[in-house]
Amino acid sequence: MTLSSPGKAAQSSWQPWLLAARPKTLTASLSPILLGVGVAASFSPRPIPLRLAALALASALCIQIGTNLVNDAADFAKGADTAERLGPVRVTQSGLLRGSHVMIGAAAFFFVAALLGIPLILAGGVPILVIGVLSLVAGYAYTAGPFPLAYLGLGEVFVLLFFGLAAVKGMAYVLTGGGLWPWAEVGALQVGLQSSALLAVNNCRDIAGDRKAGKRTLAARFGERFARVEITVLVALPYVVGAAWAVFGRPWAAALPMLTLPLAAVLVKGVWTEPPSRRFNVFLAQTSLLQLVFCVLAAVGLVLG
Repeated sequence: MTLSSPGKAAQSSWQPWLLAARPKTLTASLSPILLGVGVAASFSPRPIPLRLAALALASALCIQIGTNLVNDAADFAKGADTAERLGPVRVTQSGLLRGSHVMIGAAAFFFVAALLGIPLILAGGVPILVIGVLSLVAGYAYTAGPFPLAYLGLGEVFVLLFFGLAAVKGMAYVLTGGGLWPWAEVGALQVGLQSSALLAVNNCRDIAGDRKAGKRTLAARFGERFARVEITVLVALPYVVGAAWAVFGRPWAAALPMLTLPLAAVLVKGVWTEPPSRRFNVFLAQTSLLQLVFCVLAAVGLVLG
């Protein structure tokens, strides 16, 4: 008989939860907060409270992890995640965790996100309360509930709104007391498009399985060629939109992200030359890295002026 050490038992108990959290995708929450801080630091007439930025980041990460957990359990229940899936391991489908336990975990993360959001609401008022409530509702409704957004082909719209507009505008509002229009909109559009690219790469990989499960993503509806064009456009547009920073007197914010163009080119070439397969998991990681580095460089550029 082989006995497991307490350390190994503890490790095995948290590893499925780490898998379910999908840490490689969490740049979708980190990136808009970084860019929102950059916008606020560049255009605010007063020093920004970084403590609130840290709370916003923690709350956003909890919402995304909760959303990922709901997605894990709901996709298995709806038949979208099967043994034939090409993506990373899903804990409910693989039997590592029960779906009911995963949903309880999601509720716990949503609850912590709400608690972390209280100081943000006190600082930003009703607009932040509205953004927070809508973010929590949308996190659940993305793949669960009577009208799951991802199954209706609205995933990209969801991501653009919540990982772009809501995150960057909300961050700017909390830190400065104002919406910082139109500067926050530029940053929100850039990071929202990149988060949508993450989703588009994921959906292109899963076209066959999603069609079988009735998950009508844009890629499943319109096919591989459409998905590749979509990914290309979503990757390219943030660079085009970035020209606005030069117009607003922030040339470094327009120039520095251009350093990521080689990574973007490698990503787009791979998407066009490989069929939807497990290889797309590499492209997903590249898209996540591209978003993070792009937003860090844009934020640094905004601070430099």
